[in-house]
Amino acid sequence: MTIKRFGLIIATLIAIGLATLSLFGSWQEPQFQSRLELYQTNIALQAQAWQPGDGSDENFSAIREAILGEEPLETATKQYQQARESVQANLDKAKKQLAQLPSPPQTIPTPPKPLPKLSSQRKTSGGEQPEKLQQSLKQAEKLLAELDLRLGILQAQQGQTDTALNTWNELQKRLAPDNPTTDSSLLTPNSSFRTELGRTAAVLSGLWSNPSRLLPNAQQPIQKNLDGWFRSTALVQLYQLQQRQEALSAVQATEQEAAAQAVVKLVIIATIPSLAALVGTILLIFLIAQRLLKGKEALLAQNADAPWSTPWNGETVLQVFVLGFFFMGQAFVPLLLSLIPIPRPLGNVRLQAVYVLISYLLVASGALSVLYISIKRFFPLPKFWFRFRLQDNWFLWGLGGYCVALPIVVVVSLINQKLWQGQGGSNPLLQLALESQDVVALGIFFSTAAIAAPFFEEILFRGFLLPSLTRYFPVWGAIIASALLFAIAHLSLSEILPLTALGIVLGVVYTRSRNLLAPILLHSLWNSGTLLSLFLLGGSN
Repeated sequence: MTIKRFGLIIATLIAIGLATLSLFGSWQEPQFQSRLELYQTNIALQAQAWQPGDGSDENFSAIREAILGEEPLETATKQYQQARESVQANLDKAKKQLAQLPSPPQTIPTPPKPLPKLSSQRKTSGGEQPEKLQQSLKQAEKLLAELDLRLGILQAQQGQTDTALNTWNELQKRLAPDNPTTDSSLLTPNSSFRTELGRTAAVLSGLWSNPSRLLPNAQQPIQKNLDGWFRSTALVQLYQLQQRQEALSAVQATEQEAAAQAVVKLVIIATIPSLAALVGTILLIFLIAQRLLKGKEALLAQNADAPWSTPWNGETVLQVFVLGFFFMGQAFVPLLLSLIPIPRPLGNVRLQAVYVLISYLLVASGALSVLYISIKRFFPLPKFWFRFRLQDNWFLWGLGGYCVALPIVVVVSLINQKLWQGQGGSNPLLQLALESQDVVALGIFFSTAAIAAPFFEEILFRGFLLPSLTRYFPVWGAIIASALLFAIAHLSLSEILPLTALGIVLGVVYTRSRNLLAPILLHSLWNSGTLLSLFLLGGSN
C-alpha cells in the first residue's frame, strides 16, 4: 500500500467520523420547517381580515375560502397547538438531559451562530454540551411563552374566553421568578423575556376579562411582543375598551392594508407552487403510464441503462470528495477565513450574506480545483462527461423535472415531519434568508443559493459522482447512491429524506438528458422558489 493511499484511507475515516458527529449534532437542533409553517399560518391570519373595497363582491366568500380554507382561525389554532406540543416536548427533553449531567454547568453567554460550521464556539470547562443545553432550554422556554400568548388570542377570537384566560394565567405563573418549577440557572440578565412576556400575558388577560382590566401602558407590551394579526387584534380590543376611535380606525386601516398584501403573498406562495405541483403530478402519471405501455421507447427509458465510460476508479472519487469537498468545506476554508481580518457583525445581514457567498465560492473553487487535478491525466474524457449543450432540450427536462419534484418532495417532507417531530436541524442559510428583509442581502443570498450552488453541486454530484458510480452500479443504483450522498453532504438529519428524493429526480433528469444544464436549471428553480417564499413569509412576520 502506498503512502498516498494510506493517507487517503485515514482522511476518509476522519471525514466519515466528523460527518457522523455533525449529523448527530443536528439531532438536538430545531427543524426549520416547523417555524416556516407558523410563518405561513401568520400570513393566513392576516389575510382572513381582508375585505373587498366596496364590501359587496358576491364572489368574495368563495375567493376567501379558496385561499384560506373554510375555518382559518380553527386551522391556525390547531397548528399553534401542535407547535406548542413539539416545543414542550423539546423543553422537557432538554431539562431531562441537563438534570442528568454530573455537575452544574457553567454558563457563558455566547452570541447566536449566524454561520454554523464556519464560526468558532466558546466552550466551558465542563464541555460544550451543558452550554448548548442551557441555550436550547432558554430558547425553548421563550418560544413556548410566545406561542401561548398567540394561542390565547386565537382562543379568545373564537369565543373561548375562559380557555384563553386560563392559557395566559398559566403562562404568568410559569414565568413568575418565584415559581418553584423555574430553573434558577435560567434567571439571568439575558432572560428578561420572562418579565416582558409575563406582563404581556397580564395585559391580554385584562383585556378579555369580564369585567375588563386596563393595565397602565398596556399598549407598549402589545406593540413590543406581538406582531401581525395578533398585534392588530389585541390593539383593536384595547382601543375599543379605551374608546379611542381615531386610534381604532388607524389600526383597522393598517390591518386592511396588511391583509390585502397577505392575500397577494399567499397567492404567490401557495397558488403558483400548487399549480406547478398539479402539472408535475399529471406529468408524473403520464411518464409512468408511458413507461408501462411503451417500454424502452418511453421518455423515462431514454439512456436508462447506458452507463458512462469511467476511466478512473473509486480512489479518485474518494480523493475528490474527501479532500476537495469535505476538508475544503469543513477545515481549510473555515481556517482560512478565520485568519483573514474581515468583520462579521451579527447584526449586519448584508455582511453575513457576503460572508456566506465568499465562503461558498472558496469551497466550490477548492473542490473543483481538486476535481480538475484528480482527473486531468485522463483527458480527453470519453463522450458525455461534463456535457453542456445549449441547443439540446435541456430546458424542458429541467422545467419538467422541477414540476415533478414538487409533489414528490412535498409527500416525502410530510412523512419526514412525522418522523422527526420538529427536530433534526436545517440549513442555516434558510433562517438567514427568512429573517432578512434587506433587498441587497436577499440578492446576495440568491446569488449563492440559486446560481453558485446549482452549478457547483450539479457538476460535483451529477456531473462527476453519478457517472463515476455507474462503473460499480447500474444506472438506477448510481442515481440513488449519489442522491443519498448529496443529502448527507448537507449535514442535517431532517433533510436527508427530502433531499434524497430531490437528488433522485435530479439524477433521473441528468441521466435521461445527458446535459448538465437540465439538473442545474431544476436545482436553480428549486432554490429560487424557496428563497422567494422565505422572503415573502419573512416580510409578513
